[in-house]
Amino acid sequence: MGRSRGYVGWALPEAERARLLARFPARYAHTVAHHVTLAHGVRAGHPLPTERGGTVLGLADDGEGVQALIVAIAGTTERPGGGNYHITWSLGPGRRAVESNAVIARLGWTPVEPVTVRLEPRFFPL
Repeated sequence: MGRSRGYVGWALPEAERARLLARFPARYAHTVAHHVTLAHGVRAGHPLPTERGGTVLGLADDGEGVQALIVAIAGTTERPGGGNYHITWSLGPGRRAVESNAVIARLGWTPVEPVTVRLEPRFFPL
């Protein structure tokens, strides 16, 4: 058997999560506020990113159950594989975290006062 698949990116440390939730309250019932994805569908052992922080620059919200924070890492919000770096912030009933990508692509995002955030490089198994 091969190594498990998952994704790499950055975990949002609990202290950072609490600080950001105080600043950007979750709008929907299920608070996610967990991680930023760099690459999806990679095997365990995939190289982890070297950056250890980012800057929250914006907010996306479709008004129907998907809220996400836009994050710049190494000076850009654009992920190498397409889309934007983001943290799925909160979800309404029946909504999924993966929908954040489509909401951001369709509606864009609203700038907020920049907030630096510490992030922890990590592999997340599926």
